[in-house]
Amino acid sequence: MNDSETRLTADVCVMGAGPVGGSLACMLAQSGVRTVVIDRAPLRPMEHPAFDGRAYAISAGSRRLLDASGLWAKLPERAQPIQEIRVSDGRVGRPASRLFLHFDHRELGPDTGPFGWMVEARGLRIALNALLPTLPALTVMAPAEATVERRADGATVRIAGGPAIDCRLAIAAEGRNSPLREQAGIPVTRLPYGQTGMTFAISHEHPHHGIAVEHFLPAGPFALLPMAPSADALVGGAPNVSAIVWTERTPAAERMMALDDARFEREAARRLGDHLGKIKLVGRRWSYPLSAMLAHRYTDTRLALAGDAAHGIHPIAGQGLNLGFRDAIVLGDLIVEAVRAGQDPGGAALLARYQRARRPDNLLMLGMTDGLDRLFSSDNRLLRLARDVGIAAVHRTPPLKRLFMRQAMGVRA
Repeated sequence: MNDSETRLTADVCVMGAGPVGGSLACMLAQSGVRTVVIDRAPLRPMEHPAFDGRAYAISAGSRRLLDASGLWAKLPERAQPIQEIRVSDGRVGRPASRLFLHFDHRELGPDTGPFGWMVEARGLRIALNALLPTLPALTVMAPAEATVERRADGATVRIAGGPAIDCRLAIAAEGRNSPLREQAGIPVTRLPYGQTGMTFAISHEHPHHGIAVEHFLPAGPFALLPMAPSADALVGGAPNVSAIVWTERTPAAERMMALDDARFEREAARRLGDHLGKIKLVGRRWSYPLSAMLAHRYTDTRLALAGDAAHGIHPIAGQGLNLGFRDAIVLGDLIVEAVRAGQDPGGAALLARYQRARRPDNLLMLGMTDGLDRLFSSDNRLLRLARDVGIAAVHRTPPLKRLFMRQAMGVRA
């Protein structure tokens, strides 16, 4: 140890200031936990100055974290409630099956809120950047390169060209290629899908009425997610905007991404149908390879994994980010409880409780999304008939339907 080295003391160091790491750091700091959040990238350039088509589906259960952290109140534009969800099976250019599954949050009771909300990705980033520097219990270091030394009695995070931070727990929220996870030697299982997800936004003639659509096609799901109108997202004054998550087998996706906007819009319209009228691409198109990943354990000495550092799933159910938020809620509650009780927030007992609480839930969701993708990404006639009958059966079985609705909301029965 260098005696002249500047040293800081904190309860927790969060590595990664993305949606999961940033919101967890804010939640902890709001509760009086001394927290440092570190990111390799400068925060301001993470903000995209114009609408870019990317959005997050925030489940009702996940909103608790954004409220507790103070982020919900900082969102620059209103979030769009998801009032209903419609699930159908079909083929490109053909009408959807007459057997479908329709969820309406009001079926759970008159006082039940929406399934969730659609939030622009840049809006959440703007909220994070506005809130992070204002919390007295939170220190932000970005851009910063850091190394972490973990011991039985604590951890030390050294910032290149900066101070050393002594803390009780390091949290890896740096994404799927987490350096801290690799340093700890935690193995992972990966499941490549041979599919690519394309995300973008459209404006359309007719209102979406807050209805999300999951349309299963042989190459993968095609999801329509309602968004609130955004002043700079409007095309020709159209007030109706939706986000699209379109899954294709990778060679086909590469061909689609190479199309000009007009041809791309026509291909999207063939899959969407005509219920929203004429559509127009808004902002940029994005694409990314799809795979699933699960860390074999979520903890190590003075270390906890959260969000994409711990797991990644197929976007078929739109729950990937929400699983990370659930990690943050559970881990944050355990840390706050420990600090307030004068206990060790990075001790082995707390970390074991965190893993017991989160890994089974994430493993179940990985298995469910993997199974759904394999079931629905097929054009086998008998399989299509079986899944259409299954969709209709759930629609006509109220207890099972309510179970699926609560799962979509991210809340307990």
